[in-house]
Amino acid sequence: MPLFDIDADGNVLLPVYVQPGAHTASLAGRYGDTIKLRVAAQAEKGRANAAVARLLADELGVRTGDVDVVMGRTSRRKRVLVRGVEAATVESWLASHGIA
Repeated sequence: MPLFDIDADGNVLLPVYVQPGAHTASLAGRYGDTIKLRVAAQAEKGRANAAVARLLADELGVRTGDVDVVMGRTSRRKRVLVRGVEAATVESWLASHGIA
């Protein structure tokens, strides 16, 4: 069973747990039923959310504008919508980081 969902429009919904204030931005692995992301930005004024969007856009090969935090804007646990990426691409990306 995949760690992410696909909505009615074919967009990917990723459950993420964010660690703001890290030294570097990276995918840190699995955290329970979420994907743990580390971002250098602090969790103030939306900076960490913007950093999450940039990290996921870079990793998945989409524009930053195609990545939106749709739930949990003020929480470490978020649901992130990614438009314009195939489920197979997300599966490969997760597998390349050791996340099944």
